[in-house]
Amino acid sequence: MSSNLDLLLKTLPQQAGVYQFFDKNDKILYIGKAVNLKKRVASYFSKNHENAKTKILVSKIVDIKHIVVETETDALLLENNLIKKYQPRYNIMLKDDKTYPWICIKKERFPRVFLTRNVVKDGSEYFGPYASVRTANALLDVIKELYPLRTCAYDLSEKNIKQKKHKLCLDYHIGKCLGPCEELQTESDYNQAIGEIKNIIKGNFKDALIKFEELMHQFSADLKFEEAQLIKEKIKLLDNYQSKSTIVSPTINNVDVFSIVSDNSFGYVNFLKIANGSIIQSHTTEIKKKLDESDKELLEYAIIAIRDWFHSQSKELYVPFKVELGGDLKITIPKIGDKKHIIELSQKNAQYYRFEHLKQLKIVDPERHSNRILRQLQQDLRLKELPNHIECFDNSNLQGTNPVASCVVFKSAKPAKSEYRHFHIKSVEGPDDFASMEEVVFRRYKRMIDECSELPNLIIVDGGKGQLSSAVKSLELLGISDKVAIISIAKRLEEIYYPKDSIPLYLDKKSESLKIIQHLRNEAHRFGLTFHRKIRSKKSIQNELEQIVGIGKETADLLLKKFKSVKRISSISIEVLTEEIGKSKAEKIFTHLHQNM
Repeated sequence: MSSNLDLLLKTLPQQAGVYQFFDKNDKILYIGKAVNLKKRVASYFSKNHENAKTKILVSKIVDIKHIVVETETDALLLENNLIKKYQPRYNIMLKDDKTYPWICIKKERFPRVFLTRNVVKDGSEYFGPYASVRTANALLDVIKELYPLRTCAYDLSEKNIKQKKHKLCLDYHIGKCLGPCEELQTESDYNQAIGEIKNIIKGNFKDALIKFEELMHQFSADLKFEEAQLIKEKIKLLDNYQSKSTIVSPTINNVDVFSIVSDNSFGYVNFLKIANGSIIQSHTTEIKKKLDESDKELLEYAIIAIRDWFHSQSKELYVPFKVELGGDLKITIPKIGDKKHIIELSQKNAQYYRFEHLKQLKIVDPERHSNRILRQLQQDLRLKELPNHIECFDNSNLQGTNPVASCVVFKSAKPAKSEYRHFHIKSVEGPDDFASMEEVVFRRYKRMIDECSELPNLIIVDGGKGQLSSAVKSLELLGISDKVAIISIAKRLEEIYYPKDSIPLYLDKKSESLKIIQHLRNEAHRFGLTFHRKIRSKKSIQNELEQIVGIGKETADLLLKKFKSVKRISSISIEVLTEEIGKSKAEKIFTHLHQNM
């Protein structure tokens, strides 16, 4: 498998969608659907396939593209549309080419409601398509139970009804129709029922279900238990009913859809081509910013270029905001309904493309990845210079004992662990975070100034306004408060505080800038806590030796420095101990340690 394919497999999203395999000539070999794109596509390359054709298919794959959708049903419908358009060699093609069913409300007086696989542009309304015929039929059954409708193909013009050209059929006599053919039901009454039926089909069937449940209870009260059970089963089917697809809509035809997501350096534009109510093409491209162009400028440029690439002649465009393209194009900015859903789907594909691109960039070009993150951090924190060198401080003590502090260092957005530093708090008695922070910041940068070391671009303090003020006080004493940017991050709500500003900054919880600040804070906390535990452990060992009558701190330190641990001291002979500390002390330590073993 090539390195390009390996990279694509690592960065595929774990979302529902459709994938396409391409050969070396950029021809589609196979189109498939998946609940989880990453797992499904990876399975082609991780199994030993017994089928010879599958082996040949996998050997020919040089590129993989995909389209993210919202549900498995959407993936099924989109796969069907794409296979019919491109007819890939390795896909099964049904000879009868049956399409998915739609529910049609016929454009006529006293409209019929029925299931069809043929969408005819005669003004009728079509809803769907439905991946399951059973679900569509169940919905129709519900509609017929609630609303008696005609099923005949009679021409129920006003003239024909007045002339009594049509007679009541069996449906009327068994309660399935209210007899509009003989003026036993008015047109306004019938159309009111049609309006309610449209709401049911669109998924707004709360009121209808209330009526339906009343009907079920009525059957039960009339001791018609079989009829009540049938209605109960239909209600259960409706619970799993998906009213419509966001992938296709028969009311949308020959439209280009464009959306954009962007960051500091790039814009990512997604293009969806819709023909005959179906998505037949998807393409996402990256545009590098040169002069900090706006999303509007990038999208306008991309629309012209992409339409030229794909030779698009569509006269209508759906976009997320106003663009100026000139000509006779109809520009639509959807706000609600199917059109809005399609824009959201386009944006989702652009977002996934950006996410995958960034993961690939991190693997193949880590320096560019780091620079992008730092530029975003510089922008979000309003820094004067790129924060290549960042240092973060944290205090650590347990119930006021053994107070220590830590300083971690990140360079080019990555930990520089060899430059991490620990501090024993020397001038502060008891648990005083503010004074401890003031001490360690002063000591750290006093030494850097004395050694002529390069100061960081950004200092981060773990804590709120009090810790920040203490750190700033030290920087002012050293005369560098105007040379180094400093902020603090408070744990409660992840507020970012600036010196002399009581109003905190709140970064997006998902932003990379907040994530790198949290990484620094967490690393400083981990490093300080590890050091604190080490000190406590060492002191407990020293205390064990010092608790022996006649053994002082100096003797304990001497032995621990020589033998490293109490366990090793207990394993040596009394003769060796005598050589180190004399016979009297050696006997006391040897006796104590061997009595406690």
